[in-house]
Amino acid sequence: MEQLREALRYLGEFNTVSALLRITLAVIAGGVIGNERGRHGSAAGFRTHILVCLGGAMTSLCSLYVSQVAGLGGDVFRIPAQVISGIGFLGAGIILVRNNNTVAGLTTAAGMWVTATIGLSLGFGFYGGGVLATVICIITATLLTRLEQRRLRAMRFYVEVGGAERIQSVLDRIEALLKADARVDTVPAKSGLADSVGFEIAVANGAGYEETKRALLQIEGVRFVVPG
Repeated sequence: MEQLREALRYLGEFNTVSALLRITLAVIAGGVIGNERGRHGSAAGFRTHILVCLGGAMTSLCSLYVSQVAGLGGDVFRIPAQVISGIGFLGAGIILVRNNNTVAGLTTAAGMWVTATIGLSLGFGFYGGGVLATVICIITATLLTRLEQRRLRAMRFYVEVGGAERIQSVLDRIEALLKADARVDTVPAKSGLADSVGFEIAVANGAGYEETKRALLQIEGVRFVVPG
């Protein structure tokens, strides 16, 4: 028991071993959260979340190094505090507001902000808080997403559109066709073609699957429609 206490005390201090542990945990936490976002088609996925979490951890570690090793003093929270506001610029690039005033990308942007704070906490050696926040973040993103999808008890489609100039017109036609009973999310094109954009559609209380699929295929610019 005394050895465990000593080990925990050692890891709570700023040293090479604890720094390596904090960096490793930040990479793991960012990877777990990013993997979950990537599975939902978010452009900010595995690598992005790892870098955000690692950056937050390194900011905290650098502040501790300057204060405790270099002996320059100052407020160790001053530089890490800028991460909280600075990450907002990165998140703002993910959020999309469509013509019908619906918003997409908020969950991913919020996840990146939380990922940055987890990195900061791990960098300062708050292991328990960082790990617990990672677990809660995953539970929130996965279970609540499933609850939302269940609420839309729906048919799901993946629609791919060719030509950037057609994307808005196709989106308008899709929303006019499916009205308020559908959720439309923009995702990277599964075909890998540079001029394509994908839409994941969840339709509740709509017509039959084949009928809805035929209607979507008739929209000009739609390349193909497959089950989502």
